[in-house]
Amino acid sequence: MEADSKKRGSGTLTQVLKTSFPAVVDLSSQTITWLIEAIFLGQLSALALAGVGIAQQFLVLTFSVLLTFVVGSSIIIVRHLGAGDKWGANHILGQAFLIGLILSIVIGLFWYFIVPLLLGLIKEEGTQAKQYAVTYIKTVSLFAPIIITNFICMGILRGVGDTFLTMTINLIVNGLNLVLDVLLIFGLLGFPRLETLGAGLAVGIAQTVGFIITITYLRNRKSSLFLAMMEITQPKLATFKKLFKLGIPTTIEQLVWSMGQIVLSFFAAQISVLALAAHQVMIRIQSVLSMVNWGFSITGMTLVGKNIGAKNFEEAKKSGVMVARVSWINALTVGIILYIFSGSVISVFTTDASVIAIGKSIMLVFVILQVPKAINTAYSGNLRGCADLNWLMWLAIGSVILNEIIGAYFLTFTFGMGLAGLWLIQIFDESERLTLNIWRFNKGDWKKI
Repeated sequence: MEADSKKRGSGTLTQVLKTSFPAVVDLSSQTITWLIEAIFLGQLSALALAGVGIAQQFLVLTFSVLLTFVVGSSIIIVRHLGAGDKWGANHILGQAFLIGLILSIVIGLFWYFIVPLLLGLIKEEGTQAKQYAVTYIKTVSLFAPIIITNFICMGILRGVGDTFLTMTINLIVNGLNLVLDVLLIFGLLGFPRLETLGAGLAVGIAQTVGFIITITYLRNRKSSLFLAMMEITQPKLATFKKLFKLGIPTTIEQLVWSMGQIVLSFFAAQISVLALAAHQVMIRIQSVLSMVNWGFSITGMTLVGKNIGAKNFEEAKKSGVMVARVSWINALTVGIILYIFSGSVISVFTTDASVIAIGKSIMLVFVILQVPKAINTAYSGNLRGCADLNWLMWLAIGSVILNEIIGAYFLTFTFGMGLAGLWLIQIFDESERLTLNIWRFNKGDWKKI
C-alpha cells in the first residue's frame, strides 16, 4: 500500500515537471524578451524605459479581457479531453477563436485612440516619456488582430497541457523579436534607427510569424486540438454563453489586478519620474518571475481540471499540492540568487545612478514578496482548474481595493514610505490571499461545481 502511494506521488511529480517546465520556459521567454527590450530602451534614456513600460501595462490590461476566452475555453476543453471527448474540445477552440477575432478589432482601436489619452497622466517636465509611449502603443495596435488571435490560440494550447508546442513557437517568436529589436531600435546593419517605433514594429512582425506557425499546427493536426473552419464560420450562441459564464469571473479578476498595478505605477509617477523608472525596472524583473509562477499555475489548472473531468478528485488534490510545493521551492531559490546579485541586475537596465540607488533600496522587500506570490499563484491555478472562479474574482476585487490602492496610498504618501510602500503592501496582499486560497482548496467545495 505504501509502495503504491509513493509510486502515485512520484507520478504526480513527474506530471508536474513534464507539464510545467515547458510552460515556464514558454512564458518566461516572452517576459525575458520584454526584459531585454527594456534594457535596450534604457540605453536610449530613462524616459524611454518609463514611457514604454507604462504603455505595456495597458497591453497587459487589455489582455486580461481575453482571459475570458482563454481560461473559460481551457477549463471546458480539459474537461472534454479528460472525458475523452475530442470533438467537443475542438468545437470550443473554434468558437473562442471566432470571438477573439471580433474583439481584436475593438481592442486595436482602444490601443490606438484611447490609451494615448490616458498616457497624458504621466507626470514629467516636458512630454518626452509620453511621446515614447504613444509611438509604441500606436505601432503595436496596427497588429492587434494577429497578436490577439495568436494570444488566444497559444493560451488555450498551453492551458490543455500542450506546453512543448507553445514553448517551441514562443522561442522562435521571441528570438526573432530580439533580433529585430537590435536592428530597428538602434539602426544596425543598414536598418533605420527607429527607437520606440522600432520596438513596436519588432513585436508586430515577430507575432505575425508566430501566428502563421500556430495556425499551421492547428490546421495540420500536429497538436492536441484541431481548428476546424466550420467552427469558425458557424457561431453557436449556447457555446458563447458558456464561455462568457466561465470566463468573465477570471477576466474581472485579472482586469482588476492589472488596473491595480497601473494605479501603483501612477503612484510611483507621482513620486518622481526617476521613481517611476525604478518601479518599471522592478516590474520588468517581477514580470519574468510572474511568468514562471504562471507556468506552474497553468500546470495546476491543467492537471486538476483533467483529473476532475475523469472524476478522480483525490488525484486532483494531490496534483494541486505538488504544483504549489515545486513553485515555492523555485521561488525561494531564485529570490536568494536575485538578492545576492541585486546591484548587477538593476544596473543592466539603466546607467542612471539615481534610478539604480532607488531600485537597490527596495530590493529586499521585492525578494521577500516572491515566496508568498509564487505559492498564491499556484493555488489560484488549482482553483481555476476546479472552476472555482467566482471566489477568485471577489477575492481579487477586495484585495486590490483595500490593499493595493487604499493601503498603498497610505504607506506611500501618508506614512511617507515612498516606493518601498508600493512593494511592501504587496507582501501583505499576497500572504492574505494565499491563506484564504489554501483554505478554500483544502475545504473541497469545488467537487460540487
